[in-house]
Amino acid sequence: MASIRDLKKDINYVLGDIIEAVYIWELTNPDKESKEAEKIIDQAIDVFDDLIAKVNQKDVENRKQHLKNVNKELEDKGRELIDKINNLS
Repeated sequence: MASIRDLKKDINYVLGDIIEAVYIWELTNPDKESKEAEKIIDQAIDVFDDLIAKVNQKDVENRKQHLKNVNKELEDKGRELIDKINNLS
């Protein structure tokens, strides 16, 4: 497992890139409704807040396994948000 600092950077970069992708979609589709896109941005921010809180959580029994689970959750939620971006109409 990489350092906690690297995990926090990964969380920041992945979710930042997802938000950026939504903004790019909005710019390339100005005639389409952007309420769904705004929901994806809100979800990405919520996921960011949740994952950072989990990384900072100190009262876990097995810290190494906890951080691996956070990393796995980042991958899963990131894929889920990317799928939502790809399904924007």
